[in-house]
Amino acid sequence: MSKTRDHAQPEKRRLQAGKLFAKGLSAPAVARRLGSARQVAYRWKTAWEKGGQAALASKGPAGPKPKLTGKQTQQVVNALLAGPVAQGYKTALWTLPRVALLIKELTGVDYHPGHVWRLLGASGFSCQRPERRAIERDDKAIGRWKREVWPALKKRRAASAEPSSLLTKAG
Repeated sequence: MSKTRDHAQPEKRRLQAGKLFAKGLSAPAVARRLGSARQVAYRWKTAWEKGGQAALASKGPAGPKPKLTGKQTQQVVNALLAGPVAQGYKTALWTLPRVALLIKELTGVDYHPGHVWRLLGASGFSCQRPERRAIERDDKAIGRWKREVWPALKKRRAASAEPSSLLTKAG
């Protein structure tokens, strides 16, 4: 699913063109007044002549209609936010096949796991991988090592050493 497109602005412009056509303005004059291409204004005029203002109204988003209703989508989102453990999985990780199965169980609608990511993206979810950390990790010990041990191990350039030939000016 792509991002939703605002159909109100172009529709407002087309309807304004229809009012100008009704006043007797030509397509090039309407195009100049509305700041659009002449070819587009001619297309609008043809539609307006065939069907009036109704022909210039928005027809809604292009493409196939969504498989899930708004209510069903919200139901899936709520289940996703509850987490995989709440749905009976042993790990707290959502995978595309798991989400596809969840959608099938909650709504009865089949989604191919390869296409579930579109639905997730449209619902505001992003692809994330869990951060792998050792169970034994000791953040305090790591911080202490970075502050005390690492600076002592880090090689430093000796202050008395001659400058490198790469850093000297050619004379």
